[in-house]
Amino acid sequence: MDNKKKLGKRIKELRKSAGLTQEQVAEQIEMEQNTISVIESGRNFPTLVTLEKIANVLNVELSDFFVYDYLDDVDIIRGNIQSQILHMSDTKIRQMFKYMKTL
Repeated sequence: MDNKKKLGKRIKELRKSAGLTQEQVAEQIEMEQNTISVIESGRNFPTLVTLEKIANVLNVELSDFFVYDYLDDVDIIRGNIQSQILHMSDTKIRQMFKYMKTL
């Protein structure tokens, strides 16, 4: 998945978590609803000014838009987890296992 799509998906996720529709966000930042749709679908990168406005409406930090490594393909995530485990101490592995059992 390319960065435009990841960013759009993350913005959509944060918007929904805030309980807002595309129309509500668009109205608050004085843009067309279609602009939000285009951003969320990953067809266009928003400007920094637009990202700042959206962040303010959603009450999130600008950096929150770029936390989307968990959106990677599951096989990539599995590989990353396995790589991390190989370098963990026994104590860390036990802690991680204890945490995973709570999920």
